[in-house]
Amino acid sequence: MSPLPTRRDGRLRRQLIGVALGLASGLLSGGPSTIAAEKVARHTVVIQGAAFEPEVISVKRGDMIVWVNKDPYPHTVTAPGVFDSHSIVAGGSWRYTARKAGEFPYACTLHPNMKGTLRVE
Repeated sequence: MSPLPTRRDGRLRRQLIGVALGLASGLLSGGPSTIAAEKVARHTVVIQGAAFEPEVISVKRGDMIVWVNKDPYPHTVTAPGVFDSHSIVAGGSWRYTARKAGEFPYACTLHPNMKGTLRVE
């Protein structure tokens, strides 16, 4: 292999060392993105037959919940003052990341008999 030109050699070497140190630091410390990726889970609630399935779901803070509407008409996922999906069209979905611990009852504002509960640890 032929050596890199002297002028570029120093700059390239510094850039490579910087990248290597940054990667090593992130790997050795567990890096925030690594930790976040390990702890975050994705949960699915299916909306079908004018019901939420499961009706009660327990998750950890930081987890993502996805409501998938399999009914032929729209629904909402609404916990007043906490979250509101607005209208989820037929075949559509809505995602929510649980940031606050607690128990959050929710309902479909279009079909108030549809109720569910989100428990966040």
